[in-house]
Amino acid sequence: MKTLGIIGGIGPGSTVDYYQTIIALYRTRKADGSYPPLLINSIDVQRVLAMVGAGQLAALTDWLLTELEKLERAGADFAIMASNTPHIVFDEVEGRSPLPLISIVTATCEIAKARGLKRLALFGTKFTMQGSVYRDVFARQEMTVVVPDSPDQDFIHEKYMSELVAGIFLPETRAGLLAIVDKLAHQAGIDGVILGGTELPLILRDPAHHGIPFLNTTRIHCESAIERMFS
Repeated sequence: MKTLGIIGGIGPGSTVDYYQTIIALYRTRKADGSYPPLLINSIDVQRVLAMVGAGQLAALTDWLLTELEKLERAGADFAIMASNTPHIVFDEVEGRSPLPLISIVTATCEIAKARGLKRLALFGTKFTMQGSVYRDVFARQEMTVVVPDSPDQDFIHEKYMSELVAGIFLPETRAGLLAIVDKLAHQAGIDGVILGGTELPLILRDPAHHGIPFLNTTRIHCESAIERMFS
């Protein structure tokens, strides 16, 4: 049984969701009452966001590598970063990582392809929505990633930073997010929504809205980790 290392804390609420989801998935595979071998290195979400906001991506890469080295020394066999935002430097981190990594973007792309989706909206922080990582990975599989317009990006990002990361989930925020889904379904013809922020499944808990499926990147990432754990 391989030991999973998790870079968590980005933010704390979604790290708790990762932990609970991994345990639940593990126990569907092993009904002997045991629990999965894993290590969590909880880092400072505000430091991550400050580095990304300042464009200090090389510094972010170096810091994430330092934190992965801690997991390696603690005995992890492979690792995940339990957040979408730091995946903007995933390729740089993976190329120097002391541990094999599982990408949340690649794992989500595989699920979208298996479900036959072709045109997906991307919700997340501005860093994720405006970055190229999802577009590039999905384009290689002949899928299109659509982002909300600038005012809607501002709404999602502001609510993400001021509410969701702090564990605040308001019905009016949920309604606002669903209104953006409806808008993109009507104007852009989307056939799915990537919940590209690991706090988003905590407020958008249904599997779909008006027939548009939600891709829960947290659960998808956890399922990939469990597969690797048992491999």
